Amino acid sequence: MSVFQYVSDEASLNALVAQYQQSQLLVLDTEFVRTRTYYAKLGLIQAYDGKTLALIDPVAVPNLASFWALLTNPNIIKLVHSCSEDLEVFAHYGNCQPTPLFDSQIAASICGMGHGVGYAKLVETCLGEVIDKGESRTDWMRRPLTDAQLNYAANDVLYLYQLYPQLETKLVEQNRLNWLYEEGERMTVGRLETPDLDTAYLRVKNAFQLTEVQLAYLKVLAKWRLEKALARDLALGFVIKDHGLIALAKKQPKSMGELLKLNDLTEQEKRIHGKDILKVMQGADLVNLPEVVDVIALKPGYKSAFKAIKTCLTEICEQHTVPMEMLGSKRHIHEYLQWRWNKGQGELPTVLTGWRAQLAGEALAQLEL
Repeated sequence: MSVFQYVSDEASLNALVAQYQQSQLLVLDTEFVRTRTYYAKLGLIQAYDGKTLALIDPVAVPNLASFWALLTNPNIIKLVHSCSEDLEVFAHYGNCQPTPLFDSQIAASICGMGHGVGYAKLVETCLGEVIDKGESRTDWMRRPLTDAQLNYAANDVLYLYQLYPQLETKLVEQNRLNWLYEEGERMTVGRLETPDLDTAYLRVKNAFQLTEVQLAYLKVLAKWRLEKALARDLALGFVIKDHGLIALAKKQPKSMGELLKLNDLTEQEKRIHGKDILKVMQGADLVNLPEVVDVIALKPGYKSAFKAIKTCLTEICEQHTVPMEMLGSKRHIHEYLQWRWNKGQGELPTVLTGWRAQLAGEALAQLEL
């Protein structure tokens, strides 16, 4: 059972933050609920500096300004595990991103302990402790939180603090600590930007199937859906699902009668949004049409080019004992191939930046694609 301080008023929070500002290492975790909402509902923040393990209640203390200021203090290492969802929470509620960032899951991957290792597995491997994950699916917005919930939450930062020296030592021995911080920086890029309404259509599943005219309709529909989702804090699928938007863009109903015949929309979607949808579709710009979505996998020569890049990166991964997922994921390969086929125009692909460029840049440049 962990010893922790439960922080439920602003004075206690400010005193805690004053202490944390003096520390060199701060472990962070969050507990949240995301069911129907666009943004996760923040239920609890866990923090530990090796002296005081605190469970901060954001429901009881809505003003967390002093805590958010901690996260950007460059003198404190922020230690997290598999933090992409935590970063979303920090961006939305604190309008900030932690720096410098040390993610223990990425650290384990870089120093050869396996890719995507879960927290409980890492704790068991390094510390021999078995963690009870019984409260992982729980309602963190419910008050009061149970003792079991609080202990579960506290353990998420308690053992992470103890893991740090082992992971840091391994990274230093392999001369890869700078890789770890580079990854931390890369993960936080762009997270404070507001969602782009005009490019929302590019993130709709199967948008590549549509013609330019159909895409013009999808563009206004996806923008409208995102605006609706943000205004009502609803997950996109709870406004209208992707396949519903695709069907509307393909069939372009001009009247309520035509719209009601569409099987791809639920009766609820038709009833609540029908009139809005017809109005939005009338605003489609059919003069300045969007370009057809470019799918690299459909281009001639894709298979052989993909295979050549993958083979090259696999050899480098084996030589340097780096997981393929870190150096040459499918997304990384696609990014690089697109860049090569665009004759090096545009932003450098990830695989040609930082430590990845040092490992793979020369070998990739020699490939004939």
